[in-house]
Formats: sequence, C-alpha cells, structure tokens
Amino acid sequence: MKQSNYRRLDGIIHDEEYTPKSAKPWSWTKPVRYVMREQRVLFILVGMILATTFFVMQPGLLFTQQDHTSNFSDKLANPNRHEITSYTSEPMRQMGVLNPGGKLPLGLKRKPLRVLVTGGAGFVGSHLVDRLIERGDSLIVLDNFFTGRKSNVKHHLGNPQFELIRHDVVEPILLEVDHIYHLACPASPVHYNEVYGDPLEHPQSESYWGHVNPIGVRSCYDEGKRTAETLTMDYHRGANVEVRIARIFNTYGPRMCIDDGRVVSNFVAQALRRQPLTVYGDGKQTRSFQYVSDLVEGLIRLMESEHIGPFNLGNPGEFTMLDLANVVKEVIDPQAKIQFKENTEDDPHKRKPDITKAKNLLHWEPKVPLKEGLPLMVEDFRRRILEDPMGSQL
Repeated sequence: MKQSNYRRLDGIIHDEEYTPKSAKPWSWTKPVRYVMREQRVLFILVGMILATTFFVMQPGLLFTQQDHTSNFSDKLANPNRHEITSYTSEPMRQMGVLNPGGKLPLGLKRKPLRVLVTGGAGFVGSHLVDRLIERGDSLIVLDNFFTGRKSNVKHHLGNPQFELIRHDVVEPILLEVDHIYHLACPASPVHYNEVYGDPLEHPQSESYWGHVNPIGVRSCYDEGKRTAETLTMDYHRGANVEVRIARIFNTYGPRMCIDDGRVVSNFVAQALRRQPLTVYGDGKQTRSFQYVSDLVEGLIRLMESEHIGPFNLGNPGEFTMLDLANVVKEVIDPQAKIQFKENTEDDPHKRKPDITKAKNLLHWEPKVPLKEGLPLMVEDFRRRILEDPMGSQL
C-alpha cells in the first residue's frame, strides 16, 4: 500500500511535499488554437447572424416610446378641428424602416399599432377602420353619431381588435394610442348649412391660401378647417407633436349618407328613386371625385411618411355637374330627367386638386375612375333605399 504523504493535525490537512508549479510563459497561439478547435469559429458566426437578425426583426426594442397622453384632451378639445388632420402620439419612426409609400421592405414584419379614429363610424372613417384592422392594427373609434352610423362598423363588433366609444370630441378623454386620425367633422351642406373656398387659382395647389367668405353660409366649414390647420401647426411648433395635414377633395363611395346634400349622393339617390336630378345654377361648375379607397390609401401613406403636409388628396379628373349627372344617368337610368334650380350662395365654381406634391413625396395617386367606382356606390344605395324607402338613412 502506498503510504500517504500528508498528515492531519487539529482537523487541518497539510501537504508535506507541496511545491507550486512554475508559471508557464504566455503564448498568443493558445487562444487562437482554442478558437480554431471543434468548429468554434462556425458557432461564433452563427451566433452573430442570429443576433443581428433578431434586432432587425424587432426594431421596436431599439426605441423608447414617448408618452404624450397628457396632451390628448387638449388635442380633442376644439370642436372645429380639421376633419382630416392626423396626429401621432409617439415617434413616427417607431418601426425603424418607414418609407414614403408606407410599405415595409420584403421580409420585415410590421409592428401592429393602437390607433384612434375620431368620427370612425362615418363615411370615410369607417372605411379607414376597415383597412387598418385588415392589416392587423387595434382600433378605438370615437363617434357621437351625429352623422356617423353604428351600422357602418357593426361588422367589427365583437372583434378584440376593435373598440367603439360613443363620445363627442368637444369633451376631453384620455386614451393611450400610437396614431390618431381626426375625422370628426360634419362635411355635408345639410349639417353645416373647403379650405380653398371659391378659389381664384385653378387647379389648387397646397401653396394657395384660398379665397373664403368668413361670414358666408359655408364659413363655419371653410374657416373651421383653416383654423384647425393653424391649431395643428401650433401644436407641432409649440409642443413638438408630430402632425400630418391632409386636404380632402370630393370623395364618394358606399356608406355615404343618402340625403346629405352632396352632389354625388344627391344624384344617385334621386335617380334610384325615379326623381329628377337637381342641378344648381347652369351646371358648369366643376368638381373632382375620388373613390373612398383611394382616399384611405392616401391618408395612410401620409400618416406613415416623414412629411407634415398639407397634402391635397383628391382625383384631378374634372367633371362639370352636367357631366356627372349624365354619368349617373348612364349607370342607373338613361331616362332620368335633369331639373335646374337657382345656385346656392358661395358655391365654388371650380374645384380641382393639384396632387403633384402627393405624387412626388407620398408616391400616391388615385386609381379608381368614376365609371368604376360609381356602380359600387349605386349598389350600396340601392340596397339601403329598398330597405327603408321612406327614410333618409342619414
């Protein structure tokens, strides 16, 4: 048996023959040989690739969100807010790779947002809600149902991504959201009695300041929108709030109020009811008509761009009122009659948007011509009129 070369004293072990090892000289080749063995280089490269991919796919981890909810009640407190002004309560660069067209590079997944749409049960608002929910966002809709209708959004009730609140934007409310589309404004002559008024410039560009009668029957609408743009820019300059301003031109499509006094809905409803089509004045006034899906695309592209605006969002195709009446007759009833009446006060003679700025900076322009979009609106109006032939279905 090998004799032990240590002895125990008072519970402590002492090694009688221990001698420390002499220090070996350091060699730079040791770490290199260690890394090169057993495919360690491959594992290091794979780890770097995985880490890079993770941070590219999750850009939100690289940003700190800013909380602007304390200012929210102020943003909704003015009843004359621009019906088409959009706000955001956190940096627009939230996704890290936003581009002017609002589309992400191939392979990158967009981060869902929590979005507020005021007037979201209205004509334009409800179509915007459809589009945002379709792409995966969570929606809060505020509407006092003055001109909006619950039926416009009823297909979303029960969807966990959707919340409907009956609320008037003149009253404060605190909500935590990423984007705000402010569309709460009655836009039809029946309910109020566009930014450019009766313009002296044709077509109208964003640099044109307008020609508005401040005491006319349209002034609450014209001046309300102009004041809203002023307030919007004051919030931007004074409180560093990110804002977007759109100027919406005549828009038509399903879910318009049937008897709202606007020319497209008037003509369509009259033709379906076998009534004469009412043309005010000589019918030579011009308007430009865009289908609602084109407008929704423009609003989203503007919101997700780097540009404040204002931007004209409209179809530059110009029609006289007589041209429009004849298109409606062609689609619905070629035998329909046209009835002329005295023109209304301060009715703009010409209205055509210059959308060069939106084309160049947002890469947006309308795609749906009147003769394709109008039948879709007619189908919706026909169904609603048949369901309630005596009601206005506002």
